Amino acid sequence: MALKLKDNLSSDYFKAAQKLYSKKTKKRVVAYVESYDDIAFWRDILGEFENETRYFQVMLPSSTSLTKGKKMVLINTLRPESLGENLIACVDSDYDYLFQQATHTSRVINNNNYILQTYVYAIENFQCLAETLHEVCVKATLNDKSIFDFEAYLIAYSEIIYPLFLWTLWFYKERDTNTFPMGEFNSYTRVYKFSIRNPEASLDIIAHKVGVKLRALEREYPEKVAQVEAFGKELVELGVQSYNTYLFIQGHHLKDQVIMKMLVPICSELRKLRERYIRRLAKHEEQYKNELTAYQNSQLKIDIALKQNRGFNHHPFYFKIKKDIQKLLKEGKRVAGK
Repeated sequence: MALKLKDNLSSDYFKAAQKLYSKKTKKRVVAYVESYDDIAFWRDILGEFENETRYFQVMLPSSTSLTKGKKMVLINTLRPESLGENLIACVDSDYDYLFQQATHTSRVINNNNYILQTYVYAIENFQCLAETLHEVCVKATLNDKSIFDFEAYLIAYSEIIYPLFLWTLWFYKERDTNTFPMGEFNSYTRVYKFSIRNPEASLDIIAHKVGVKLRALEREYPEKVAQVEAFGKELVELGVQSYNTYLFIQGHHLKDQVIMKMLVPICSELRKLRERYIRRLAKHEEQYKNELTAYQNSQLKIDIALKQNRGFNHHPFYFKIKKDIQKLLKEGKRVAGK
């Protein structure tokens, strides 16, 4: 479908616009992102590369409609000259990083220096990084007591779902989205009946469901077992291990059906502990009520605390994004110097 120029503004358009201003004016680099939620993430990381000569403007891909999403962002790559030093695209990797050159979209994303990607499935996966979840609880409850080992749980969770993840990913890579679609995979890997005191029970339920489906796939497609295993070995080179599978599954599923299932009861327990502490130290009922009200008014909603989580900026994939930004900026200098 042909697009109007104002819906598909090229890098050359933005470059020409720069000439209307004084040379002392900072160069604007427009960054198209998929949705409102993505703006803050990309604003944070791109902001680290602003200086006296350039700044980034992070925006949705269309100035004339409310159309959003990865497909809309990538429309800008239909013409080779669309992206460049003045216009870049920032997208969730989904499965495209793992597919490398296997599909048209994955080739576009992995071969264009002016397209930045998350490497993990989506921004939500970064926000759900295991080693940062205690800090999310602290922000939501104002209680720094550690009562749950998020890292151990998510390692165990990842180990359980890993074999099934390889199967669904393999089918998608083969352009078969019907045999074992993502929605079905998600139904086997969601957390049921999570309990702080017995978290293993929720993992046992997932292990049972995954095991049943895994055996069914192996019976129905015995000739593909070796291919799926070989595919898993290829993914190791991209950073996919059995213990970190959760970083590569659908971000919304991870957030809503795994992480929030844990955070809600854990934060509830932490708040109860804080309220008991206030009750124990209050000298009289009025002081207790006033202190309790102050505490409750200071709390942050759990989903907001998770969305605001920025503790992932030490992760290797985050550093990989920063290296990509450095690379495209160097590329821009090289082109400008011609």
